[in-house]
Amino acid sequence: MQRRKKVRHSDTVDADVVGYVGPASRPHRVTVRLPDGSRVLSQALTAPVAAEIARHVLDAGPGRRARTSAGEAYVTTSQGLVVEVLAGTTRHAVVTVTRVR
Repeated sequence: MQRRKKVRHSDTVDADVVGYVGPASRPHRVTVRLPDGSRVLSQALTAPVAAEIARHVLDAGPGRRARTSAGEAYVTTSQGLVVEVLAGTTRHAVVTVTRVR
């Protein structure tokens, strides 16, 4: 019997940060707009990425409450911050931020 190898498919794409979850000084996750226009929440951010994003969020000032395409709540932030994300790393819609552009 031959064993099957599991192959994970992921694409690295640039996405616009449109919001965040958590305190502005230390966002836990970000909401990104993917190239197809959908808005999704990322996986938990690493400490270095969260620190970079916090600088942008704090400079942008207060945002308003909004919801992703799936109905998840987040706080908006001004446009202009682009992150590189791994999208589609599992069967589910998972987005992982790898770095700030």
